Amino acid sequence: MGIVSTTTDKFQTCIDECNRCAQACFECITACLNEPDVSARKSCISMLIECAMMCQMSSAMMAMNGEFAAKHCALCAEICNKCAQECEIFENDHCQECAQECRICADECNKMAGVI
Repeated sequence: MGIVSTTTDKFQTCIDECNRCAQACFECITACLNEPDVSARKSCISMLIECAMMCQMSSAMMAMNGEFAAKHCALCAEICNKCAQECEIFENDHCQECAQECRICADECNKMAGVI
């Protein structure tokens, strides 16, 4: 349910998933930076940043019922899936849990991209 209006109610599940995915990515970045093999995670950390930023932007676009919200959601899904692939390389719980959140977000964004 929207906070100040109901015009974005149809996006709420996707908004929530994008926000959740961004949070997971930011948490995973912090955890990865504290791993002993941080240099092996450079590509993953870079993708985590890109994914978190895209999720935040997609959430904002949906919240404002933006003209390009569907395109943002489609690209967000692609980035989330790529981020999940990167995270799945590492066996740490935080990476595996982040990958799962990315996959959930990608599924929701793909649904939304087809609905908007």
